Amino acid sequence: MDFDTLRAYLLAKPEAVETFPFGPDTHVFKVKNKMFALIGWHNDSLMINLKCDPDEAIALCDIFSSITPGYHMDKKHWISVYFSQSTEQHVPDGEIQRLMDNSFMLVVSKLLKNDQTSILLHL
Repeated sequence: MDFDTLRAYLLAKPEAVETFPFGPDTHVFKVKNKMFALIGWHNDSLMINLKCDPDEAIALCDIFSSITPGYHMDKKHWISVYFSQSTEQHVPDGEIQRLMDNSFMLVVSKLLKNDQTSILLHL
């Protein structure tokens, strides 16, 4: 997956917005002012940070060398996925989409019930 594909997928989520609180090179995606994804570059590699269930995060880090605990994030609840030509364990696009969906839903599940309902109606 490339930057444009990731960005378009995230912005297609109901009420998703893109912000730049950390500067122009770090794209932060929020729903109802709560962050659910961050795209940036680290060591010349495209990277996405996503919220993740702690148990699933451990398993994903064991399976894929390109998934690590969240860079500059709470390492228990966030993962970083790196997109690099040199990565041995490529994460399939379908898995990346599932992780983006799960991140969005984890954040939505913590919102007020009225906000949850308005967002879920548009899925």
